[in-house]
Amino acid sequence: MESTTFQKGGFYKLLPFLSLVLLICLLGVYFGNLLFGTNSLSVLLDIKDKESQIRKEVKRLMHENANLQKELFELKGLEPQ
Repeated sequence: MESTTFQKGGFYKLLPFLSLVLLICLLGVYFGNLLFGTNSLSVLLDIKDKESQIRKEVKRLMHENANLQKELFELKGLEPQ
């Protein structure tokens, strides 16, 4: 008789533990994806770094363009505006 009561309540005693294990696994997958997935923090930081590099390149090219325009006007004998 005692073995039937142990069998009957065994699953319900393990249910909180199994729920906790499942919750920990789901949180692990979520945070793993957040840190290492395609939309992760490292990808965001890489994109911000690339954006900074592109902005610097644009400024450099605009400055170079202005200098070349000035040189062109000087070669044509015109005054820059």
